[in-house]
Amino acid sequence: MKGSLLVVDDEPITRQSLTDILRLEGYNVASVPNGEAAVEHVRQYSVDLIVLDLRMPGMGGMDVMRALSQLSPDTEIILLTAHGSMETAVDALRYRVHDYLIKPATPNQILASIRRGLSRRALKQERRKKEISGSVEVPPSIITFEDGTVLDIDRRIVERDGESIQLTPAEGVLLKVLVENPGKVFSLRELVLLIQGYDASLKEAQEILRPLVSRLRSKVEKFPAIHDHIQSVRGTGYVFA
Repeated sequence: MKGSLLVVDDEPITRQSLTDILRLEGYNVASVPNGEAAVEHVRQYSVDLIVLDLRMPGMGGMDVMRALSQLSPDTEIILLTAHGSMETAVDALRYRVHDYLIKPATPNQILASIRRGLSRRALKQERRKKEISGSVEVPPSIITFEDGTVLDIDRRIVERDGESIQLTPAEGVLLKVLVENPGKVFSLRELVLLIQGYDASLKEAQEILRPLVSRLRSKVEKFPAIHDHIQSVRGTGYVFA
């Protein structure tokens, strides 16, 4: 089995369909219909990742996240909601939710997010082991693209064939968010929230993001593996396509 997952959704058809899809992908999957059952399941069993509905009768998704932040902080969470808002996005960030998907998310979107979430969990566990042992220095987060371009997230450096550039903190966070979520369209307000840490109006978000993205694109122009994939989505925001 590739990972231990838990699906939490009060809609029986949605819950069963997603559970069946994940089992076909080789995951060890359990499912529960509400937040109380989710917390109880995590008390008894080790869970790598939870696909969690936001709005449920009784204990909702936010309450589950708060409980798991204490009960099982290493468990990755993908929040599914049909009622996205900036308030819930802020809460999701506060509890370090792995992903925040708007229903109806496609199976491919959910599967891709799960793979990223499990990879992130494995990386965090490996880093923790190295830190505890003290025998190996924990390396920075590095992403290598097919053409040899290397993005060093921690140092905010992009390099290839001996040529390198240094990103500003804001440019580094922007690129990190986009690259780590390929195919996910971020609105302007979501990006400002992730980069600057506050909820901006649409007009303010436009004034912040447009020059920031322009500067980033200009800096990475000689690195097509990055430059060519930072794309604007008309009327919405940006995506790493």
